Amino acid sequence: MPAETQDATQILQQDGRMRWRIFTAAFAVRILYILLAHTFKIRPSDDHFEFGWEMGRIGRALATGHGYGDPFTGHTGPSAWAPPLYTLLIGGTFKLFGVYSKLSAFVLLAVNSLLSAWTAVLCYEIALRSFGRRCALWSGWLWALYPAAMQYSVRWVWETTASAAVFAAVVLLTLRMRGTGDRAQQEQTWQQWAAFGLLWGALAMLNPTPLLMVPVTALYALTAPVWRPRRLIHAALAGLLFIAALAPWTARNYAVFHRFIPLRDNFGAENYEGNSDWSTGFPWGRTVPLENTRILAEYQRMGEPAWTADRGARASAWIHAHPAQFARLTAKRTWMYWAGVPKSVQEAGALEYFRLMSFQFLSLCGLMGAALALRRRAPAAWVYDAALLLLPLPYYAVTVQARFRHVLEPLICVLGVYLFQSATSRNKPKTNS
Repeated sequence: MPAETQDATQILQQDGRMRWRIFTAAFAVRILYILLAHTFKIRPSDDHFEFGWEMGRIGRALATGHGYGDPFTGHTGPSAWAPPLYTLLIGGTFKLFGVYSKLSAFVLLAVNSLLSAWTAVLCYEIALRSFGRRCALWSGWLWALYPAAMQYSVRWVWETTASAAVFAAVVLLTLRMRGTGDRAQQEQTWQQWAAFGLLWGALAMLNPTPLLMVPVTALYALTAPVWRPRRLIHAALAGLLFIAALAPWTARNYAVFHRFIPLRDNFGAENYEGNSDWSTGFPWGRTVPLENTRILAEYQRMGEPAWTADRGARASAWIHAHPAQFARLTAKRTWMYWAGVPKSVQEAGALEYFRLMSFQFLSLCGLMGAALALRRRAPAAWVYDAALLLLPLPYYAVTVQARFRHVLEPLICVLGVYLFQSATSRNKPKTNS
């Protein structure tokens, strides 16, 4: 551990005001941008579909008394297309402040901004515990003020910002439970393990993809240096709370669809969109085109679970029949996950090239920082590397968009700062603990 790291808990006690400044600045900048750029005035095209997309549609159905359903056009019946946590937030906001209203948009973007500002503080402590205070300060302020870090919080009514915040919170809680950055090992508490289970449950209800990291984070916490047998009991408590967090949604889905749908049921449709005769690897077009009345009628007639299962079967058959083309599409999606998804030729321009260069630069810095941390055996380095390795895998195989990387961007921010901090301080003596 770098000598600069000292004792994380002691530094955190001394740095309370600094973290508050980071949070306040981050939140103020985001709210100011929303007001000045009028991002709360979301385009009303396709009957306001860009206002939350499928989640916005379900939120409208909830607010107008039609239940959890209708994710596309018209009243098509119950849905499990999207997990419920952020969708319920949209529905509640619509109920209080108006369906697709500017005030609702502002409230939802303000909530996003609050979560994004909190993420800046999380970046600070993650960096502090693994890489020291200087890296922590740069990481916190970079997330607070860098435009790329705030873009989804101020423009997108979607779970993207919330998922990144909750995943960063899980990573930080794991570091605390392990005692990473602390000189004196503290015994884990049942409250920490309870929070661990509930945070993972909340993330599952936002975006299930990061659940790939549950075994990694649990193993890192369980193997803390000072072993206590009751740790297994606490871990079991976390597992029970995680299951309890999913149980109401799973029970609702079984009652409505008579199928076991623990999280969401849209995978087959997404897989068919990404792996079929017309697939190019690019995420252009909608999984369910709103203007195609034939597909919408088929979706309504079959019911969502049956329709998505049918699409999934077609995608699986295509993949088995075209393994070489699937491999090429997977390679292309892998590249675009880290290099950025280019816009259409009509939208290309100087700003587009700058956007792609910025996206690629951040990816390169994060990946190089992760490799350096692992080489130097920095605390929790293998957890960060596992996240960069595991979380993109579903997107490589199915579909890719720039926002899918955002859940990893707090770690990319910290690792990128660590890379540059290491370059400027490589001649300084280091000690290991």
